[in-house]
Amino acid sequence: MLTATTTPEHELPSFTARFASTPRGARLARRLAVRRMEEWGHPPASDASCAVALVVGELAANAVRHGRAPGHDFRLRLVLDAAADLVRVEVADAAAKRPPTAPPSACPEGESGRGLLLVDVLAVRWGTESRRPVGKTVWAEVPTGASHHA
Repeated sequence: MLTATTTPEHELPSFTARFASTPRGARLARRLAVRRMEEWGHPPASDASCAVALVVGELAANAVRHGRAPGHDFRLRLVLDAAADLVRVEVADAAAKRPPTAPPSACPEGESGRGLLLVDVLAVRWGTESRRPVGKTVWAEVPTGASHHA
């Protein structure tokens, strides 16, 4: 089920959609995030769009892999804060277990475990919040402009 929201002029532009907690749902979330970034003036090949796509992909994959609960979808929300040169990515799932507060050190030979490392590198900050009545939201703020590059 896909639901896009429109925002009044006094609010920041945003996009919200629900996806099946499946690998296909995670892929669709990533594709729609790239499309929304393009609508917000960041072409698919831009650094900002690529970074948001990677963060959405990792957080959505984690929601599917670790946050899946029978009968529950996951939710993606993107908020563009042009004044701060940021896109806030939020992925909410139905599992109460939170990810680590710092990215785990991945085994170089391992086939997984690098998702939060990528998020940590691409985002200026990230974290988790509890959801009521159940679940959590993992969020990351991804820079969109040159002001965040040192």
